[in-house]
Amino acid sequence: MQLKTSNSNAKTESNQHGQEIQPFGTLLNLSSPQNLLSTLQELRQTVESEGQVTFNEWKLHIHRTEFLSSALNLAEYLALRRHDLRSLQAALMPWGLSSLGRIEGRVMPNLDAVIATLEVICGSESAQHLNRPPIEFFFEGDRLLQQHTEELFGHSPPQRRVRIMVTLPTEAATNYEMVREIIQRGANCVRINCAHDTTKAWGRMIDHIRRGEQETGTPCKVMMDLAGVKIRTGQVLAPLDKKRVFKGDHILLSRCEPELGSKAGTSPVDYFQTCCTVPEILDLLTVDTLVYIDDGKIRTCVVDTQYSVANGQTGLLLQVTHASPKGVKLKPEKGLNFPNTVLPLSPLTEKDLSDLDFVAIHADIIGYSFVQRSADIELLQQELDKRFEGRLTRPAIVAKIETAIAVSNLPELIIYAAGKQSFGVMIARGDLAVEIGYQRLTEIQEEILWICEAAHVPVIWATQVLESLVKDGTPSRGEMTDAAMAERAECVMLNKGPFIAEAIAILDDVLTRMEAHQLKKTPQLRALHSW
Repeated sequence: MQLKTSNSNAKTESNQHGQEIQPFGTLLNLSSPQNLLSTLQELRQTVESEGQVTFNEWKLHIHRTEFLSSALNLAEYLALRRHDLRSLQAALMPWGLSSLGRIEGRVMPNLDAVIATLEVICGSESAQHLNRPPIEFFFEGDRLLQQHTEELFGHSPPQRRVRIMVTLPTEAATNYEMVREIIQRGANCVRINCAHDTTKAWGRMIDHIRRGEQETGTPCKVMMDLAGVKIRTGQVLAPLDKKRVFKGDHILLSRCEPELGSKAGTSPVDYFQTCCTVPEILDLLTVDTLVYIDDGKIRTCVVDTQYSVANGQTGLLLQVTHASPKGVKLKPEKGLNFPNTVLPLSPLTEKDLSDLDFVAIHADIIGYSFVQRSADIELLQQELDKRFEGRLTRPAIVAKIETAIAVSNLPELIIYAAGKQSFGVMIARGDLAVEIGYQRLTEIQEEILWICEAAHVPVIWATQVLESLVKDGTPSRGEMTDAAMAERAECVMLNKGPFIAEAIAILDDVLTRMEAHQLKKTPQLRALHSW
C-alpha cells in the first residue's frame, strides 16, 4: 500500500516564514512496520536536531530554570510541525499506535513511546535496550501546564479544571453584593479594564474582591488590563443628505477633528469625515492599504493619501468596500484597524505608565494589550523592574494576542515572558478576527492553543463568550457551542452585562459537563447516559 498525503498532487506548501513544509512518509510503503519504524526514527532525529538549534537561540533569554524543559518542548514541537505528518498518522493507527495527534505537551516522550513499541512489533534486537519513557515523564507536560496554570490563576475549583474570568463593571466599585455574587456563582478571576474608571474606583473594586474572598472562602485573582494604544475615530461630519455609509461611498480620514458647529463644519460636505486619534499612523498608509472601522462593520481601502475637500480638511480618502446593505452609521470612538500594515507603536502609553504605578502593586496579573514583538515584553518587564527593585514577587503577565504580527511572533513572546515570570496568553478574538479575517480566526485560535500547550502556557479564551446571554438573558445556540469549545483553554473570559451572574452559572455548568467528555484535545470516553 502506497500512502500519500491528501495534497500530494499540489505544489509544496510553505509556512508563513517561507519555509517548505515537508511531508513524511509519502515515498514509503507505510503498511510495513519496518518502514514505519525507520520513518519515525528519521523524524525523531530531525525534530531533535532542529529543535535543539532553536532552543540554543532561546536559552539566553530564559532566566527561570524551571521553564527550560517547556521551552525545549516548544522548540521540538515547532520543528515537528514543519512537516506534513498526515500520511504517517494514518499509517500508525491500524497498528494500535498513537497517531501523534495529541503530542503538543510531550513531543519527545510521545515519539519515543511509539518508536519503542514499533521496535517490539518489528522484533528489533535493540528494542530491549531502548529507554521507553517512564509514565511520570510521559505525563510531565501535563503536570507542568497544571503547575503554570496554578501559578497564574491559583488552584482550580473542585468541580472543573477551567477557570472563569469576569470583567467588572463600574458599579463593582460601589456595589459589594454584586461582586460577592460574581464570586459565589463561580468566578475564579476578575478583570479590571484600566481604560475605564479611576485608581480610586479600582481600589474599591479590589477591596470588594478581597472581602468577597474572605466571606465566601473562594479565592479570586485580580487581572488589571492596561488600556494600551486606542486607535479610534474622532468626531464625525456627514453629508447633509446621508446618515449611513454604504458600499462605494467615500470617507475622509484626517489628522485633526472636523470643525463641527463652525462655519466650515456647517457647510455641505461631499464625503463623511472623521479623524484618527493616533494621527501619525496616517503617514504609514499608502494607496490600497486596508482600513477597517468599527470591528470591520465598515471596510475600506485608501484611494488617495493627499486629498483635500471644500471645507479645508485634508487627509486620506477611503473608499468603502464592504458595509451592510442597509448601511452603517459612522460613529465617533469606534476602533480603527489596519490589517495589512505594520504599526511601529509602543504598546505602553503615558497613561499606561502612570496606571502601572497602581497596577503593579495591586494586581495579581497584568493584562498587556497590543503586544507584537519580544521587545514589547521586555519593555513591560523593565517597567516592572523599576517598580520592584529588590523584590522577588511581581504580578504575572498575560499577553493579548490581537494582531497577525503577534501570532507570527508568539513563540518568541512566550520565551521572553515565561522565561522570566509567570505568564499566560489571551486569545483576543475580537481584534484578531478583524486583523486576520473571520475565516482565518477559526484556524488560528486552534493553533494558538497548540503552541501554548507545547510551551505549557495557560490560555484565556476571550471575546463575546455567551454575549447574548450576558446582555439579554438568552443565549444563542452558536454561543453555547463556543462555550463548550472553550473547555480546551485554561480560562474563559466573560464580559460585563446585566445578566452576568446567570452567565457565570451557565458557563460553570457547561465547562463542568464538557470536562467529562474532553480534556484539551483528548476525548474522554465517559459512559454515555442518553442511550
